[in-house]
Amino acid sequence: MKSEKKIIVLFDGVCNLCNGFVNFIIKRDKQARIKFAPLQANIAKDILTERQFNHQELNSVVVLIDDKIYTKSSAALMILKELGGVWAIFYVLIYLPKFIRDFVYSLIAKNRYRIFGKKETCMIPTPEIASRFL
Repeated sequence: MKSEKKIIVLFDGVCNLCNGFVNFIIKRDKQARIKFAPLQANIAKDILTERQFNHQELNSVVVLIDDKIYTKSSAALMILKELGGVWAIFYVLIYLPKFIRDFVYSLIAKNRYRIFGKKETCMIPTPEIASRFL
């Protein structure tokens, strides 16, 4: 019997774009396999510290799949791949050179607050989805 993948998404909890992406994932992850934590939370810092990942310089969504860390465009594409269905088609973009993918990702990330806005505090999950958050 194949064991279920452990998938954790660490995201900027005050970023409107990031929160929108988390809601997008939750709606499409019908089996509730993917768990979440805002990067501002101690649990996210602990997860990254355990893996010797410098969370101080982080300006990216982070995905852990079975303890392997993905960041920037690779993280976003891995999430879409894990969602399956039509979303997995976008995984073909993984074949573009990483520096090109990450350039586009970084451009959006750098301007995300200005374009999409920012919350004063991290997203508070509703009772219906609270079990999805670490």
